[in-house]
This record gives sequence, C-alpha cells and structure tokens, in this order.
Amino acid sequence: MSLIIQEFCQNDIPQITALWNAIVADGVAFPQDTPLTENQAVAFFGEQSFTGVGKNPQGQVVGLYILHPNNVGRCAHIANASYAVDNGYRGQKIGEKLVQHSLQKARELGFKIMQFNAVVASNETALRLYQKLGFTQLGVIKNGFRLNNGEFVDIIPHYIEL
Repeated sequence: MSLIIQEFCQNDIPQITALWNAIVADGVAFPQDTPLTENQAVAFFGEQSFTGVGKNPQGQVVGLYILHPNNVGRCAHIANASYAVDNGYRGQKIGEKLVQHSLQKARELGFKIMQFNAVVASNETALRLYQKLGFTQLGVIKNGFRLNNGEFVDIIPHYIEL
C-alpha cells in the first residue's frame, strides 16, 4: 500500500483522535485507559516532538505515531514513540513504515536512542518488527501492563541506537 506520512494538522484531529481512542479502548497496547476528547487531542498531539500521520492515497488516516523525549535533562536524548494502525489496514506494513519514519525523524530532531518502555509481551507483531529492525530487548517486566479485563501481562522494553 502506498502511504503518505506527514506531520499532523488540525484537519486530522477527528480521524487521529478516533484511531488513538480505538487503541486505548482495545486495552492491549497503550498505557492510557481513558479516551481523548478532541480538545484534549489538540493539546496531546500538539505537545509531541512530532506527530506523524499515515494516509492512504485517498487521504484517509490509516496510521499515526507520536514521538517525544523519553525523559528530561540528562536523558532527553532518548526518544520514545507510540504507534497506531487502523484495524482495517493491519498486515500491510503500515506499522513498519511508521516505525522507520519515526526513527528517521528522531535522528533529524537530534535524538540518539529510541526506547520503548512498555511493549506488551502479547503484541507478537510489534515484537517481530522490532527484532527485524534491530532493536535490543532489555528484559521482561513481569505483570507490567494491565489489560482491560484486569489481568496483568508482561512488558518487554526495547531500544535501538540511532
């Protein structure tokens, strides 16, 4: 699939908010447990170092990512990112294109490392992708993520030098 990735604009807010909230509602990947209102989304996506929006040739949002520092001060050179792909477009390498774009954007913004704090162990697609792209697993945090049903599952932090 042809994918155009660009920085979000105000017109994207309804679509990216809906996509973000769908992932939050699924309760299997993002740490947030409440949906964003459109007003909150304007602030949230605007506060990121970069919010990338992936659109198909018809202009429909099919994926997005947020990129920001993982920490402050002496650790601000480490980036963190989160990715969302519309359910109807999974399996078309959109996630891979978003991750690759985010790594390049992080380099452009001066980050030295990309670190993912909470890759849910049951997210096998993400785990395979990060391995393919050369990320290093940092270990396992037992019961580090709470699913919607209240069950706790492991998380596996990852990093890659940029």
